[in-house]
Amino acid sequence: MTNRRKFLANSLGLFSVANLSEISYKEKKLKVLCIGGHPDDPESGCGGTLSKFSSQGHSVTVAYLTTGEANVSGKNLEEAAKVRKLEAENACKIMNAKPVFLGQIDGATFVNAEWRKKVRDFIKSENPDIVFTHWPLDTHPDHVAASIMTHDAWIVLGKTFKLSYYEVCAGDQTQLFHPNEYVDITDFQEQKRKAVYCHVSQNPLDIYACGHTASEDFRGREFGVKAAEAFITMPMK
Repeated sequence: MTNRRKFLANSLGLFSVANLSEISYKEKKLKVLCIGGHPDDPESGCGGTLSKFSSQGHSVTVAYLTTGEANVSGKNLEEAAKVRKLEAENACKIMNAKPVFLGQIDGATFVNAEWRKKVRDFIKSENPDIVFTHWPLDTHPDHVAASIMTHDAWIVLGKTFKLSYYEVCAGDQTQLFHPNEYVDITDFQEQKRKAVYCHVSQNPLDIYACGHTASEDFRGREFGVKAAEAFITMPMK
């Protein structure tokens, strides 16, 4: 067990960082990893939380399963990938996160033994304390692929990290999402918005119109703050 993990175990009980809202460790640096289907998913789903963690001095990595190359008007896949990669890199700069691109193709993702191992090996190499990814009940197959392979890694690696699911376009994409944890992002809404607005090719107004503004407000009301992001966290036992 690493010193960081010993700190968690001793201070809160092994991986009972049970409430994301209580994470504010300045004594020890945590490793936070977020895995999304495309550029703009992590930003819109939990960009406020990622920004909050990085502001506290924790290490934040954002991994995109695809480069979002199927959704840039007038561009072929290679051209679109360059556009969206740059947008994601700019967004990560705002969130103070490290971007990683895992290499699948937007709209053509798949889950097989080879890719399960690739994602598992990547997560193992990152050695995270907390991993965020898509909720598996989602209408977009790329989101589902990211979720399945992340959950697979969590199981195979022995539940060595806290696994929390985020929501995107609730009702339209994420389905039947009933959170058990919240993070107050009131002070990080603007930082999140700036990160989302880096994705110019995706029309950021449309991203926010897909329930994200309402979600920040509604989850905030549930949690008793101005704005919040919500998560479903898996039990460690």
